[in-house]
Amino acid sequence: MSATLLIEILTEELPPKSLEKLSTAFTRNIADALEQQAYRNATSAISSYATPRRFAVAVAEVDAVQAPRRIERKGPAVAAARINGEPTAALTGFARSCGVTIDRLEIMHDGKQDCYVFRSVQPGVSLAQQLPAIVTEALIKLPTPKRMRWGDGEVEFVRPLHGLVMLHGDDIVPGTVFGLASGNTTQGHRFLSSGAIAIHHAEEYAATMRQAGRIMPDYALRRAAIRDQLTAAAGGAKVLWDEALLDEVTALVEFPSVYAGTFSADFLQVPAECLILSMKQHQKYFPLADAAGNLLPRFLLVSNLQTDDPAPIIHGNERVLRARLSDARFFFEQDRKIALEDRVGKLAHVVYHNKLGSQLERVERLRRTAATIAGLLQADSTLAERAAYLAKADLLTDMVGEFPELQGLMGERYAILDGETPDVAAAIAAHYRPRFAGDALPQGAIAISVALADKLDTLIGIFGIGAIPTGDKDPYALRRAALGMLRILIETPLALSLPGLLAQAQANFPETVVAAGTGNEVYAFLLERLRSYLKEQGYDALEIESVLAGRPERMDLVLARIRAVHQFRQLPDAAALSAANKRVQNILKKNTEPLTIVNPELFVLEAERLLFERVVQLTPRVSDMVEAGLYAEALTAMAAVRQEVDGFFDSVMVMDENSFVRQNRLALLHALGELMNQVADISVLSQ
Repeated sequence: MSATLLIEILTEELPPKSLEKLSTAFTRNIADALEQQAYRNATSAISSYATPRRFAVAVAEVDAVQAPRRIERKGPAVAAARINGEPTAALTGFARSCGVTIDRLEIMHDGKQDCYVFRSVQPGVSLAQQLPAIVTEALIKLPTPKRMRWGDGEVEFVRPLHGLVMLHGDDIVPGTVFGLASGNTTQGHRFLSSGAIAIHHAEEYAATMRQAGRIMPDYALRRAAIRDQLTAAAGGAKVLWDEALLDEVTALVEFPSVYAGTFSADFLQVPAECLILSMKQHQKYFPLADAAGNLLPRFLLVSNLQTDDPAPIIHGNERVLRARLSDARFFFEQDRKIALEDRVGKLAHVVYHNKLGSQLERVERLRRTAATIAGLLQADSTLAERAAYLAKADLLTDMVGEFPELQGLMGERYAILDGETPDVAAAIAAHYRPRFAGDALPQGAIAISVALADKLDTLIGIFGIGAIPTGDKDPYALRRAALGMLRILIETPLALSLPGLLAQAQANFPETVVAAGTGNEVYAFLLERLRSYLKEQGYDALEIESVLAGRPERMDLVLARIRAVHQFRQLPDAAALSAANKRVQNILKKNTEPLTIVNPELFVLEAERLLFERVVQLTPRVSDMVEAGLYAEALTAMAAVRQEVDGFFDSVMVMDENSFVRQNRLALLHALGELMNQVADISVLSQ
C-alpha cells in the first residue's frame, strides 16, 4: 500500500537562525533514505514544514513494504576458483558468506572473464521495521554543532525533544526515536490553542495545524504572509526590508500578526543608521521611511499573538524601544563631545594584533600606503593621508562599541560634524567596502586609496606573521579582503601594478615583523582568489589559466586578455599554434644550457631562416598592439606565424649534435615563445 508519510519532531524553541537549515536538512535526509531503501521513487512529492517548536516532512507515495529486491554478488574468477578441480578457500568462503553451497552459485562473464556470482531475491521489509532507524539517523546527521542534554537521559540534540509523530496515511507507524514513542498527536500554538492536537491523516497535517493548532507550519507560506502583512500595515510608507530579519522573525513565530508602533520624533536627530540598527538588531522591528527614504517615527513588529486588542502589545514594545533609542541618543551625544582627531592618539592603547602592534601603528602604515596610492592615481595625497589617519578613530566611540556594524559609517557622520572635507568623510565609510559579495565598491580616488591600503595592510600583515587561511578557516577574513581588492582593481578599473602595491605595503612594516617574500606569497594567494572570481563570472577555465600563467601585474587588463584569448580560439590556426607552443615550452623546459642570441649565420636549413624572418617581422608589430591594449588583434597577427612554425618542426631537429647549431635553434624557439605568449600562454589551451 502506498500513502503519504508524515514525520513531525516536536521540540523546545529552536535557534531561529538555524531553523530553515535544520528543516531543509531533515527533509533531505528523510527523503534520501526512503529513496535509497526503495520506499519511494525520486519523483514523489515532498512537503517541508518548520516552526519555532517543530520541523516536519510529508512525503507522498511511500510504500508500506519495500518491493522485492534482486541481489547480485560477484565472487572469484572461475579460472582461479579451483585447483585440480577442487574449490579454493576463496570460492568456499564466498559461498559460505552468501549462505549457500557452491552448487547454488552461477557463472557469468563480467566483460573481462568468467566469474562466480550469487543471485537471489530479497523480500521487502516493512516501513515500520525501518522508519525509526531512518528518523534517528536523519536527526543525528543534522548540522547542529552545539547539542544539549536534558533530564536524566543520554540523548543529545540542539533542543529538548517533546513529541514524535510518524503517520503513514491514517496509520500510526510504531517505533521509538531518541526515547520518544511515536503517535499521531502533537501540540498547537502555546497561547492560541489548548490540549493535544490529533492528526487523523498524514495529508491533513497542514490544515489541521492551522485550524485546530492555530499554527502556520509551512515556513515559506508563513514568510510570505508576514511580508504581505508588513506591506499592508505600512499604510503607504516604505518598509526598510531586511531579508535576514524577515527570515529570523519567520523562525520566531508560529501564527504571525503584524502591528504598528510609534516613537518620539525627537529621536530622529540621531543618525538614522543607529536607529535602524537598534530597531532591527535588538528588537527585530521593521523601520519605515517616507517616499524620499527619510526615516519615519514609526515601526512594525511581528507578534506571535493574534488579538482583538493589540494595544498592550504595541505599548509594551514602544516602551522597550524608547529605552533602546534613548541609549542610542546618549551614545551619540557623548561621542560628539570628542572629535575624531582627538581619539586617534588613544588607538595606541588598542591592540590590532599582538605581533603587529597597536591600531595606531596600523594607522601610520595606512597613511603612508594610502598617500602613495593616491599619488599613483593622480589624486590629492594629503586628503588620502588625512582619511587614513581618521579611518579607525570611530572604533573608540560608544556608538561603534554598541553597534560594531556601524564602524566606518559613524566615522563618516562624525567627520562631517567635525568639519572634515566630504572626500575625507566619505573615504572613512567606504574604506571597508566591499564588505560582502555584491556590495558596492568605494567611489572616488581618495576612498579607493584608503580602501586598498586597508586591505593591503591586512593581507601583508597577517600573511607576514604566518596566519594563513587553511581549509574553511579564515579568522581574519583574508579571502574577503583579497576579493575586495581584486574587485576594486578590476571593476573600477585601475591601472595599478599589483606586485607594486604589495611591495609598497610590505615596505611599511618593520623587516623584523613581516617575513621576507610575503608580497610574493600574497600575490599567489590573490591569483587563486582571482581564478575563483573569474570562474564565477562565467569565463572558461582554460582561457583563465592561459592568462594567469603569465602572472599578470595589471588586474584591470585581465578581462580584456581573457576575451582576446576566447576570440583567438575561434581562429582556424589556434589549435595547431597552441600545440606548437606547448611543444616549444616543453623543449625549453628540458634545456639546461644557457640561451644565446639568435645568429642567422648558424642556420643550416631554409625552415630556420623562414621562421626567424617571420618572428623578426611580427615581434615589434605584435608588441605595439599589446602595448596599445589591442590583445585580440595581437593574437590574430601572431597567428600568421603558423606556416613557418609547421615548416620548422617538419624539417628541423632542434637538439642537433652540433652545440652551436643546437643552442641557436633553442634561442630561436625562445624568441618564438616570446612572440606567441605576449598576451597569454596559449600553450595552456592545448590541454
